[in-house]
Amino acid sequence: MISSRANPTHPSATSAPPDPEPTQPLLPESQPLGAPVLAAIDVGTNSLHMVVVRINPRIPSFSIISREKATVRLGEYCNKTGALTAAAMERALEALDRFCRIADAFQVQSIVAVATSAVREAPNGLEFLKRIEQELGLRIELISGQEEARRIYLGVLSAMEFHNRLHVVVDIGGGSTELILGDGQEPEFLRSVKVGAVRLTQAFLHTDPPTSAELQALRQHIRGMLEAPIEQIKRIFELRAHQGSLTLVGTSGTIETLAQLDARRRLGSPPSRMQGYEFTLEALRSYSKEFRALTIAERQKLPGLGEKRGEIILAGTMILEEVMSLLGIEQIQFCERALREGLIVDWMISQGLIEDRLRYHSSVRRRSILKLAEKYQVELPYAERVAEFSLSLFDQTRGLLHRWGSRERALLWAAAMLHNCGHFISHAAHHKHSYYLIRHGELLGFNEEEVELIANLARYHRKSPPKKKHENFQRLTDERDRQIVMELSPLLRIACALDRRRLQAIQSLHCRFQLLGEAPRQMELILDPKHPNDDCALELWSLKTKKEVFEQQFKLEVIPKLSTQAEQTLDPFGAVI
Repeated sequence: MISSRANPTHPSATSAPPDPEPTQPLLPESQPLGAPVLAAIDVGTNSLHMVVVRINPRIPSFSIISREKATVRLGEYCNKTGALTAAAMERALEALDRFCRIADAFQVQSIVAVATSAVREAPNGLEFLKRIEQELGLRIELISGQEEARRIYLGVLSAMEFHNRLHVVVDIGGGSTELILGDGQEPEFLRSVKVGAVRLTQAFLHTDPPTSAELQALRQHIRGMLEAPIEQIKRIFELRAHQGSLTLVGTSGTIETLAQLDARRRLGSPPSRMQGYEFTLEALRSYSKEFRALTIAERQKLPGLGEKRGEIILAGTMILEEVMSLLGIEQIQFCERALREGLIVDWMISQGLIEDRLRYHSSVRRRSILKLAEKYQVELPYAERVAEFSLSLFDQTRGLLHRWGSRERALLWAAAMLHNCGHFISHAAHHKHSYYLIRHGELLGFNEEEVELIANLARYHRKSPPKKKHENFQRLTDERDRQIVMELSPLLRIACALDRRRLQAIQSLHCRFQLLGEAPRQMELILDPKHPNDDCALELWSLKTKKEVFEQQFKLEVIPKLSTQAEQTLDPFGAVI
């Protein structure tokens, strides 16, 4: 979500640390004047991070001019409810307030902010995001684990060349671990697994130092969660075995800490830049053994660990140890860029600034929709026809019946393409099945709010219109989102009726409005049949039953007519679109 920050109302808490001086830009003199400055914020389970960058649209590339971090432990859930605790939310608000003031100091054009595992899983996660928007004027996008993995991949590709060789990327966070397989082009595999350093520390390590029974249970759990996705990665790699060996790339805090620890042990001190630093599975096993024997206080005294990382480093180390063991890889390479930088790259793609080797990402939404349609055996020619009619209705009624833009148009297209996917489960109540399959379909390129909108639009292509008592409609907590579904789902209903026989009997449609003052009171829906002699009786009958919700929503009468029957002269008092 790209957010232009509104006026904040959240007061700076007295307990908040003083603002650090913003990092001064270290840019070449050739940096173009007026280049946009952008901030990206990652609200994670363990830490909150922000990166501020200056975009050079000519190359295109970006230069990092500030990095900020706050360890707030948002994932320290309430033991009874699983909700975010009041203390954790307050810590996060203080950190985000500081981030926003730093971004203001850099005069950023936009702030791109996402929330991941902790907020995604907490029952009060959406409520917390609303509070952030109300108090700080910062809108945060809630993304799925799959989408998080995709954007991590983008971030890594902004720092490394894969040379068309398959690499595994592992990102160990506080609540989840992301596994990605790719060769620098489209990712072959994306998976988010619910094993994270904070999550597993809370769930398994209750003794200090941990007992052998706790460690055994933790290792078994990690292996059980990672075995299936890593087997899939290995199978994909085997199909392309001619490429040589797999390379493992690691990102984010746990792996960076381990890389720095290894550099201190081997080199005496970590290099000024950790990008590309490599360490071995053998070394990792020795660190894991060392951590297991130490208390938390003893781990915290190790150089580079500190109070917060010392508490969770053992669980994080054991996750990485299992990843490398299961993959059969003896060495890992650290990459400094991950999710935050991926947010920047994704923004640049959305602005049309990046093509070439990342060009495939610009159509990630479309491909993701088509992939899900194929998975659930959607009849694509019919779906494409319904989508075409839906967009035609959207375009012709815009400004008169609704005022939605390109974002909502894209969501309507996605819903039209997938509205019938529920047939994969059963014809009966298939609109409800469609909602479920879309909601849990792990669509890439969409945030959680957009997936919920697509699923709701598809769910209301037939039967009952949206009602407040419907559980799926209640999940749309933003009144604006509910209005989108109320106004666009009737368009999808009518579009479905126009290819009732699956014969493409209707070629195109035209809307002709009769106005009463500034508002239309009647809409003639003029249909062009493919064959002049076809009376399209079934389509007209279907329209008669489908148009009722449209008429109720927009308070006008819909009059379907075939173009072969419609009057060729236009009503001089009407509005023709």
